[in-house]
Amino acid sequence: MSSPPSINDPTSWALDREIVLGRVLDAARPAVFAAWTDPGAFCRWFGPTGFTCTVHEMDARPGGRARFDMITPDGTVLPNRFEYVEVVPGERLVFDHGSDVDDDPARFRVTITLDEQSDGKTVLTLRQLHPSAELRETKIGFGAVELGMQTMDKLAHHLEVTR
Repeated sequence: MSSPPSINDPTSWALDREIVLGRVLDAARPAVFAAWTDPGAFCRWFGPTGFTCTVHEMDARPGGRARFDMITPDGTVLPNRFEYVEVVPGERLVFDHGSDVDDDPARFRVTITLDEQSDGKTVLTLRQLHPSAELRETKIGFGAVELGMQTMDKLAHHLEVTR
């Protein structure tokens, strides 16, 4: 039995391991980018409805990392980590997302692209590449798409109120 392709191998991108979310946001690209990279702004919107967040560290640069806790509505603390691979201000973020432990086997690659429309709005596309098709199915099964869209709704609201 072969091991699953590495999330670090750009030639191994496979649709059966991918989840894609998109949203048009009524904000300029720099504001959307800042919402993802400013530790003071990040927890104002990140996470599904009813979740809160606490940032412990956020160093949005290649080789940097973000460590934060997601807190569920029942108070369960979920330690998270982003390990930044690529950061292009206002345009693109690539990071590996998982729990805040080393060698998390469920860690997945996230690629966020920000495209500006002629009306000044930003198209955010978030692509997740999971280590295996089975892990992707598990995430979809517990509602990752719906929860991701709730997070996008919170981002849109955050951008509206901070204009």
